[in-house]
Amino acid sequence: MLKGRPAAAGAMIAGATLLAAGCSSGGGGGGDGGDDKDAVKLAITPANGAQRTAPDQPVTVKAEGGKLTSVTLTYGPKRTPATGTLAADGTSWRSSWTLRPSTTYTVTAKGSGDGGDPVTATSTFTTLTPAKKLESGMSPLDGETVGVGMPVQLLLSRPVPTRAGRVAVEKALEVRTSKPVEGAWSWVSDREVDFRPREYWPTGQKVKVIAHLAGVKAGAGLYGTKDRSVAFTVGPKHITTIDAKKHRATVTDGGETVRTMRVSLGKPGHESYSGTMIAQEKAARIVMDSATTGNPGEYRIPTKWNVRLTYSGTFVHSAPWSTTSQGEDNVSHGCVNASPADAKWFYDFTNRGDIVNVTGTSRKLRFGNGPTPWAKSWQDWLAGGAVGEPVTSAPLS
Repeated sequence: MLKGRPAAAGAMIAGATLLAAGCSSGGGGGGDGGDDKDAVKLAITPANGAQRTAPDQPVTVKAEGGKLTSVTLTYGPKRTPATGTLAADGTSWRSSWTLRPSTTYTVTAKGSGDGGDPVTATSTFTTLTPAKKLESGMSPLDGETVGVGMPVQLLLSRPVPTRAGRVAVEKALEVRTSKPVEGAWSWVSDREVDFRPREYWPTGQKVKVIAHLAGVKAGAGLYGTKDRSVAFTVGPKHITTIDAKKHRATVTDGGETVRTMRVSLGKPGHESYSGTMIAQEKAARIVMDSATTGNPGEYRIPTKWNVRLTYSGTFVHSAPWSTTSQGEDNVSHGCVNASPADAKWFYDFTNRGDIVNVTGTSRKLRFGNGPTPWAKSWQDWLAGGAVGEPVTSAPLS
């Protein structure tokens, strides 16, 4: 075995983004009726010229005595557009997500009323530079095809121990799919929050997850600095059931058995884990070293066709030295031994995220020993989230 862990009511203003000015009204250029008492009055927040604006505060535009006709919000030297939502009555607008730290934004709003000329208002402001930065990483890989059990992992550079911080992070996470899926976010640790569907992903599902983390306040002085996204496809439904008592592995594809393999699992004192795992990674060649499990000198063996099941070092791999025991007895140090031919076939067949369910041992899989979303019931998974409610995915666009 080897250790290591590898809208609100209203419509989006199409093609336009709203820019925010700070509690300023009317004027700002473009309207000859700025002094007309009957003209619409526009108020933008943050105010024009504001510095060190908190990026987790929304940009808002309000119209008094009329309605908004357009709002744009842009940021940075390239005037990149940001999105917002116009209220159903047309009198207010609000930015969709938090703002990027250390960034200059410009809001331009136009409005008109029953009396007076059209009015334009503009606000330019700058967001603060955070004392502490929250960076992130995501799995699976962008463009990857994964198994039906693969979770989405959001890995954070700093701990987020408070419920308020975790709620802010979760509310910034957007899941889009080709077909609606119910799922939920759950915290594995104070530096990792994962998404899994209630049931296994449907085969062929296309998924995109966007972490709108830029400007999210995750703690005192701690703000996200960048958004991140990943898109992936769900492959065939591969489920392998391994029975430690019968020393057999049954591999199914879409519910049909495609291979039965003779295997050997962990011997007494080195029992394999029972539970529902996923294929975490694959490596054609590894040196299995007992030093990585705290027992230096017990073994150091080169192995081939390795499929990892746990962070602590459980693999399905080729074991030509134990072929006479495979199908008859459990003699490994916790891994699942298979013949070279079966191990090579399983290695080629398997995608990351494929389900591997081991039964028949007294050693239970520990949640967190790898991506282990299926080690918890749905209710326990929900309880691990800060929001504590299911998420229904948005349409993929």
